Amino acid sequence: MPPEKNNLGFTASLFIAAGLAMDAFAVSLGIGATRKAVDSRARFRLAFHFGIFQGLMPILGWLAGSTIARYIEKFDHWVAFGLLAYVGVSMIRSGLNPDMEIYKENPSKGKTLMMLCVATSIDAMAVGLSMAMIQVSVWAPAAIITVVTIALSAFGLAVGGKLGEKFGKRMEILGGLVLLGIGLRILYTHLVG
Repeated sequence: MPPEKNNLGFTASLFIAAGLAMDAFAVSLGIGATRKAVDSRARFRLAFHFGIFQGLMPILGWLAGSTIARYIEKFDHWVAFGLLAYVGVSMIRSGLNPDMEIYKENPSKGKTLMMLCVATSIDAMAVGLSMAMIQVSVWAPAAIITVVTIALSAFGLAVGGKLGEKFGKRMEILGGLVLLGIGLRILYTHLVG
C-alpha cells in the first residue's frame, strides 16, 4: 500500500469528483432519453453502480501504485473508447431508425450496465495512481467521488427522461454523439495530452 503524507482536502476532492462524474452524467442523460430505465429501481441501480465503479477505480489505481498501472495505462483509453463508441453508434443507429431499439432490455442490468460502468470510470484509475505518486490518501476522495457520481447520474437520468419524452428518438442521436465525443476526448487526452 502506498505511503500517505497528507489529505487532498474537501474542495479539491469535490472538483475531482465533479470532473470524473461528468462521463457518468452524460451517459445517464442518454439512457434517460431512451426511456428504458424509467422505474425508480432501474434508475437507482444505474446511479448506484456508476457511483460505486467511479469510487472504486481510484482506489484500485492507488493500491496498484506504479506496479500494474503502467501496463494498464497503455490500453485503458482504447478500452474506454471502444465501449463508449459501441454504445454511442448503437444509440445513433437506433435514433435514425424508428423501428430499432438501442437497448433490447433494461440497461441497468447485465452486460450493458457493466460495459457502461467500466467505460465511464476507467479514467478514475489514473486519478488514484496520481494520488499514490504524490502520497495522498485516496479514501476520502473516493467516498466523495462515489456520492457525487450517484447524485449526478440520478440527475442525468431524470433530466434525460424529460428530454426523451419531449424530443423522442432524436435524443438518442444526441446521446450517441455525446458518448462518441466522450470516447474521442478520452482517446485524445491519452494520445496527445
